[in-house]
Amino acid sequence: MNLQELQKLFRYLENDAGRFAIRNHLMFKLLATTGMRRSELVDITWEQLDLFNNTIRIHGKGKKERLLPLHPMIVPLIVDYKNSLPEYLLHPSQPVFINKNGDQLNPRGLHKIFKETLEKAGLPPKRFSLHHLRHTFATLLIQENKENVDLRIVQELLGHESLVTTQVYTHVDFEQKKKAIDSFNIFEAPS
Repeated sequence: MNLQELQKLFRYLENDAGRFAIRNHLMFKLLATTGMRRSELVDITWEQLDLFNNTIRIHGKGKKERLLPLHPMIVPLIVDYKNSLPEYLLHPSQPVFINKNGDQLNPRGLHKIFKETLEKAGLPPKRFSLHHLRHTFATLLIQENKENVDLRIVQELLGHESLVTTQVYTHVDFEQKKKAIDSFNIFEAPS
């Protein structure tokens, strides 16, 4: 997803008034601002969220834990979502994201909701997957914040074991470099 497509998705989420609008708004913005995997998102319990320090503790692949800062736009969404739920669903061990039956949302259900949301937002559901939000997060983080973000930070945020895995997100910069070189016309004869 490019920045404009992500913004289109966000605009839809911000204006949606459906039954699960608050939950969906939080879920997809949380994915887009943390780069977490869909399995990590559906496994979050309330005790993993620390609204005092604005962090979330993620249990990643291989039971590896990582602490992620929450983007400032996420905290009020969490508060709104929390206020929309009955108290019994807020126990620290309870899953944060639940389905229409009050059970923990699973990755397949999240995928289905994402596809429906894309369609309603006017984005092609066959073109994007939940993993695209992870890629979009990493790519835009590197692309838009070159002076503040290095590859090791992105590696830690994504929970990658190896820096080589994270280096795939530097392709954008290489494409920009290639475009710049291709447009460099010093070798063409003057007309």
